[in-house]
Amino acid sequence: MPKQVDHDERRRLIADAVCALIDEQGLEAATLRDVAARADVSMGAVQRCFRTKGEMLQFALAHIGHQVTARAHARLRAAPAQSPASTVGHLAHEIALLKTRHRAQARTWLAFLAAAAVDPALAAGLRTSYTDLETLLTDLIADAVDTPDPAHHARTLLALTDGLTAHVLIGQRTPAEAEHLLHAHLSRLWAHPGE
Repeated sequence: MPKQVDHDERRRLIADAVCALIDEQGLEAATLRDVAARADVSMGAVQRCFRTKGEMLQFALAHIGHQVTARAHARLRAAPAQSPASTVGHLAHEIALLKTRHRAQARTWLAFLAAAAVDPALAAGLRTSYTDLETLLTDLIADAVDTPDPAHHARTLLALTDGLTAHVLIGQRTPAEAEHLLHAHLSRLWAHPGE
């Protein structure tokens, strides 16, 4: 009897291999052949899951977004926030990928971000991820503080988290400095929400 294949699980396994290769060697290292070898599956298995390399990369990008979101929700369930403001803080820290254990994911995310500047399909995927995060943050900020434009604060916070991720990766800021800057920004938001 042929072995049953869980296609969703195989796609996630391949996405993990894509991300590992990108982390180690950059986006150009994610060839179908190398991804198949890294995932310990045949080239045919990769091609059955993804018609093109672009489709594979788009799925891997979405996979990272799902992992960050799942981790943020798990953190909130494990240590419920004391207030809507602390919920925003927890989520912002997860999005920023500042912890050492998230460094590989941060490198991969920024590699996708750079590639999206010249790849419309990857750009569309990133815009979807950012829109989803912006909507979530907007709702949380609106619950946390009385401000006329919570969406503006959500957009600013997303831009700050991306910038801090990049600064930590290139050694411009230490993780502790980045955490301090993020905390200072959030403290100003709660103290002066109309600005």
